[in-house]
Amino acid sequence: MRHEKKKKKKRTWLKVVGIIVLLFILAGGAFAFSIWNSLTKTVETMHTPIDRNTDKRAKELALSDQEPFSMLMLGVDERDGDKGRSDTMIVLTVNPELKSVKMLSIPRDTRTEIVGHGTQDKINHAFAFGGAEMAMDTVENFLDIPIDYYMKINMEGFKDIVDAVGGVTVQNDLDFSYEGKHFTKGIINLSGEDALKYSRMRYDDPNGDYGRQSRQRAIIEAVIKEGASVSTLTSYGDVFDALSKNIQTNLTFDDMMDIQKNYRDASKNISQSTIPGNGEKIDGIYYNIVSEEEQKKVQTQLKEHLTVK
Repeated sequence: MRHEKKKKKKRTWLKVVGIIVLLFILAGGAFAFSIWNSLTKTVETMHTPIDRNTDKRAKELALSDQEPFSMLMLGVDERDGDKGRSDTMIVLTVNPELKSVKMLSIPRDTRTEIVGHGTQDKINHAFAFGGAEMAMDTVENFLDIPIDYYMKINMEGFKDIVDAVGGVTVQNDLDFSYEGKHFTKGIINLSGEDALKYSRMRYDDPNGDYGRQSRQRAIIEAVIKEGASVSTLTSYGDVFDALSKNIQTNLTFDDMMDIQKNYRDASKNISQSTIPGNGEKIDGIYYNIVSEEEQKKVQTQLKEHLTVK
């Protein structure tokens, strides 16, 4: 029902997309006019609509009426001749009345029905089989909530976005090394390349993929924080360039402006979670199996946040 709107810029204004909105709000005068022109061009480049309908909403979503909405963020490693798999899948639900955002990470190995493909498979395969549309349909079926928007981020290019905002600072709770880089415990500063490594490690993490998901969410929040800083205004051209090259979304420019106007307070209260499961091999393939009880629990929480039945 809602084609692909704003795309990947993650967040409750959808992550990184929040950056460009915040930049616009912070700007002023002739400088703001320059940013406005760059912003509109960037959004036009990122905008990649999709044609899909959902039976999860009784009527079409209206952002102008400040209705709660959802977005699926897909972190994809794209290669030549291969659209890749969505190894990072985060569902955002935004409720302006409650002034809150819920960020739910879905483990990539989660076994579920791939809607439109007729198979039971790892949920991250949906994107490889049918792009953003099939990924949205599959996650919508798995969580039993409407998925209104998507944002696809090229993870290889994500480092360019981090560098464009001047790097990020995160609180690291695990001392580890990955691909030649050592990450100490405590507050650490990361360049784009280091942030990509930091968000990818999972095999040496005692929490496995769940630990990686936590680091990914931390990087996303840090990018938003840096993107909203006044200092970033001086390099807004680099930010917009990085966004336009590495993000696709079905959010339109008007959608983004409605979100900025009506939903900005929600970004002050963000809760993070994942949907737990148990590892199991089926026909020699490893899957994350989510119990029906846990699935229903998460579905109920998200439905309440979106005020849908």
